[in-house]
Amino acid sequence: MASSYTCTLFILNFLLLSLSTVSSYEDDFVETLVATRMEKTSHLHFYFQDRPGGRNPTAVQIIGGKGLGFGATYMIDDALTRSMDRGSEIIGRAQGLYSVATQNDLGLLMVVSFCFTQGKYNGSSLSMLGRNHVFDDVREMPIVGGSGLFRFARGYALAHTVWLDNKTGDATVQYNVSVNHF
Repeated sequence: MASSYTCTLFILNFLLLSLSTVSSYEDDFVETLVATRMEKTSHLHFYFQDRPGGRNPTAVQIIGGKGLGFGATYMIDDALTRSMDRGSEIIGRAQGLYSVATQNDLGLLMVVSFCFTQGKYNGSSLSMLGRNHVFDDVREMPIVGGSGLFRFARGYALAHTVWLDNKTGDATVQYNVSVNHF
């Protein structure tokens, strides 16, 4: 009987010691991962080709009245190109939506994923969420996340309209994006 009791105590102590050892190894493992991750900074330059007019629009109004009145919301699937030329190499797509969020001027709420399909960042994306005051020469919007090579991204995007067709609303917008990521 004493032998059975001693054996049971030994097993319980062994299990408890094992659990506390596993727990401390897990804590060390997490600390090691955090300590060895290297944050990177990437700078990207591309052009956003918005085409709400014409035969094959890439921006389609889904909510609101005519044009760019308060509340008008557009779903987009715009080409991201390497250069300003609308026919240049497509390196990705800007997918999401923008809405007119101001009553007295033209300020857009932008909810956009920049999904890259070429080069080093193929398969990765950046998420932008912020205010775009269209009549400012340069607009700054936050990058709030990303996927793939841009996991845990945070940073900013600077947008500058380089071409606008007032008749159709078609526009080419230059983006300079700086992001920190792992």
